[in-house]
Amino acid sequence: MNTSSQSNETIYQLVSFVVENEEFGVDILKVQEIIRTVEITRVPKSPEFVEGVINLRGRIVPVIDLRKRFGISKKERDNETRIIVVELTDKVVGFLVDKVKEVIRVEKSIIEPPPDLTTSVNANYITGVAKLQDRLLILLDLDKVLSSDEQEHLSEIEAESKA
Repeated sequence: MNTSSQSNETIYQLVSFVVENEEFGVDILKVQEIIRTVEITRVPKSPEFVEGVINLRGRIVPVIDLRKRFGISKKERDNETRIIVVELTDKVVGFLVDKVKEVIRVEKSIIEPPPDLTTSVNANYITGVAKLQDRLLILLDLDKVLSSDEQEHLSEIEAESKA
């Protein structure tokens, strides 16, 4: 029996990032790339949490400010601010975060279900909490950060930006 492939099934590779003072992790397979902030074009009549759109090598990508989405006060962008470009169900979206920390490997055994506490983040977005040696890592399901209606609205914003 090949034990290395068996152990790989219980390890998640995550990209960890910070919003406010909370550390989050997302599945690395969802992440297409991580970029420095670029000029974001505001789109009229877009939801509050939509920062605008960017032109990523000829592709229009909507950018969601996770601070606004999570109801956290606005912060000026700095040298550590990044846009995590991810693929959701059938669209590419950028998530504006305070800082990207690292790619981390987490064993499934240290992940616990989300606690029944009210945090600044809607519990629907949280898939679990990883207990690392010196900190907790909140695991996000990026597909649930936006409702299907909101994803549809982003498609409209994207289409309007191309016109």
